[in-house]
Amino acid sequence: MPKTFLSSYLSFTKKERRGIIALTAVILTCIIIPFCYSLFVKPIKKDNKAYKNEMATLTLKQYDSSRRYANKNYDDDRFPHYRDPSNRYTIKGELFAFDPNTISANDWKRLGLRDKTIATIQNYLSKGGHFYKPEDIAKIWGLHPEEVERLLPYVTIKEMQREKPAYSTAFYEKKEYKKERITVNINTGDTTAFIALPGIGSKLASRIIAFRNKLGGFYKVEQVGETFGLPDSTFQKIKDRFIIDTTAIRRLNINNLSLDELKQHPYIRYHLANAIIQYRRQHGNFSKPEDIKKIMLVTDEVYTKLAPYLNVD
Repeated sequence: MPKTFLSSYLSFTKKERRGIIALTAVILTCIIIPFCYSLFVKPIKKDNKAYKNEMATLTLKQYDSSRRYANKNYDDDRFPHYRDPSNRYTIKGELFAFDPNTISANDWKRLGLRDKTIATIQNYLSKGGHFYKPEDIAKIWGLHPEEVERLLPYVTIKEMQREKPAYSTAFYEKKEYKKERITVNINTGDTTAFIALPGIGSKLASRIIAFRNKLGGFYKVEQVGETFGLPDSTFQKIKDRFIIDTTAIRRLNINNLSLDELKQHPYIRYHLANAIIQYRRQHGNFSKPEDIKKIMLVTDEVYTKLAPYLNVD
């Protein structure tokens, strides 16, 4: 059984054997060709002699060019950095101890400096410049390093304290500013007045005024804290800045107002407004505001909140 299984998978037909032999021949040919390529194709030899000659000529031209510019006679005062280092600068002059802040132009001349360099120094000093240490002379434009090296041992500068500008002490006096405490009348203040309080933006200011209008005015400061969306923490911070005037509170005539008019008040709403209307129909008008307590829905707490807004005339 196993032999039959193996023979069925490992046996090839005559056509398959020819294909395998042809494929093997192609693979071997592809492997051998790269090794035989050099036998049939000869590499092209490049002559680098001309390239080397051109590079040598270019290098020689650059060398001659640099020497030609280096040997030109430039004015040392105008082009101090282009002096030929092979030619040492010859310095003539008398050496003596000097203070660069006080010596005259003639003294600089005695030291061997050129007129243009002396003019540069005089211009620097005339504009308020000062040499604070001997090494500062190296910063002079046009003064060659050889000159700096030669003069440096003879520089003596008197110690000088830099003058500090005198400022008026009155300018720096600490001034105490008393911040004006903002107060708002909760029954007459507009949105701008409320926005000036800490923690109150335009939305909260509008809500406070809208709530005030629906009530008919505030009769105590704590009512502001009932505004929708006003955090208690914010109200506690600003409540001591409120003042109140109750003379302009709008009262409700409970004998004349309709159901729709009564229910608009935040402390009455629909159920109590309907109860007031039903009581009027059954018992007639209210003779005094306290009679509203005869309605079962009006507790002492409800009446306390409503009393400042009730009227029967």
